[in-house]
Amino acid sequence: MEGLEGTLAELRDTFKSGRTRSVAWRKSQLRAMIEFVQDNEEEMFKVLDQDLGKHPVEAYRDEVGVVAKSAKLSLSCVEKWMAPKKGNLPLAFFPASAEVMPEPFGVVLIMGSWNFPISLALDPLIGAISAGNVVVLKPSELSPACSSFLAETIPKYLDPKSIKVIEGGIDVCEQLLQQNWDKIFFTGSQRVGRIVMTAAAQHLTPVTLELGGKSPAILDSSSNPTNMKVIAKRIVAAKWGSCSGQACIAIDYMLVEEKFASYLIDLLEKTIKQFFGENPRESKSLCKILNKNNFKRLLDLLEDPLIRASVVYGGSVDEETMYIEPTILLNPPLDSQIMTEEIFGPLLPIITLNNIHDSIEFISSRPKPLAIYAFTRDETFKKQILSKTSSGSVTFNDTLLQFVCDSLPFGGVGQSGFGRYHGKYSFDTFSHEKAILQRRFFPELEPRYPPWNNFKFQFIKLLYAFNYIGLLLLLLGLKK
Repeated sequence: MEGLEGTLAELRDTFKSGRTRSVAWRKSQLRAMIEFVQDNEEEMFKVLDQDLGKHPVEAYRDEVGVVAKSAKLSLSCVEKWMAPKKGNLPLAFFPASAEVMPEPFGVVLIMGSWNFPISLALDPLIGAISAGNVVVLKPSELSPACSSFLAETIPKYLDPKSIKVIEGGIDVCEQLLQQNWDKIFFTGSQRVGRIVMTAAAQHLTPVTLELGGKSPAILDSSSNPTNMKVIAKRIVAAKWGSCSGQACIAIDYMLVEEKFASYLIDLLEKTIKQFFGENPRESKSLCKILNKNNFKRLLDLLEDPLIRASVVYGGSVDEETMYIEPTILLNPPLDSQIMTEEIFGPLLPIITLNNIHDSIEFISSRPKPLAIYAFTRDETFKKQILSKTSSGSVTFNDTLLQFVCDSLPFGGVGQSGFGRYHGKYSFDTFSHEKAILQRRFFPELEPRYPPWNNFKFQFIKLLYAFNYIGLLLLLLGLKK
């Protein structure tokens, strides 16, 4: 790529100058980010609708509002975050002092995703700025309107010598990954995440991978009818209300007891109609499928005869407009592609179990998900879910809220990714914690090594056991 070497050289020179380390620079960039959001809210609504068909309410909730909230929090806290933290030392180290100083990694690459092309590009960028890094931001080429908007607008607000936006397709990504970065932050699929990690390993570059997986929702049938109406709304919102299921935190499938399945399906059907109307095709609140490739992938899932036979609601498609109706499936084969790969679309399988407690074994026998959603009032069951499963997060009796809570870390585990961000965790992700210990030149004890008898040897072992290093040094300084 022409100019890439020059761009990176400029960024490295900027970082070496130290300008991005100051609290003044960090705050100025965060204020500029807030101004960027305020000035361009309508334009962001426009490009999000153009790429993904996002309604302004959804666009603000999942994209614009997320960025504004994150920037304001970072602005109010960055000075406290970047201050060295005093370290506690054992008395044996006296006289000495210790502290932990957060320092920026340096030149950072952030690779955004297409499904949340604004928030998943700018939220990590806010963390990188707060930590004092220089950044190359690579928006997803699969959301071209949003990518162009960021490339054209960000340089008007943020320091162009410290923050670069580079557009392009697969060839550009490959060239970027060949470079030597101080940190890479990637949001996307597991397949591409493996490519990113392989490339980073060539330079031993630290990586944060925000991936995905098959996030289940567990529904305990002990809920009363009033709660069930609320639960149904939260399930529908989590599955179809956030980018039509094209979200890493969307519910991928549900686990319920067999006796409860028909009631749940009826309730979900009524709620879908309540949210999106009798004809969801005409709803302005449903995002569109991204492109023909994604539409064909989802269509192939549905056209499997065994999958088609499991459809209990929805299932209609329109190839011309790339529309797929919100669809519910009951007990599709567990070895089918729809149950072994992340769906990333408006299809919701419901798997029935004899006992809802069997859901723990069902989940733990599969790759670790990004999130687990569990609707239950049973405190013992909650503890079992927490202790016997592993996931990026667990949310009880609601959905998606963990994503917008800045006081909680957001990230995966295992195949759903590693690393975390949001709020202070974003600052930490883009910082290296440097350990600093300071000693004085007095007092200084001369070590002497006389022949030790067995008693003295045992005494030294005892001192080590109690970490009395200072006393040990004193003992070494004594004559026989």
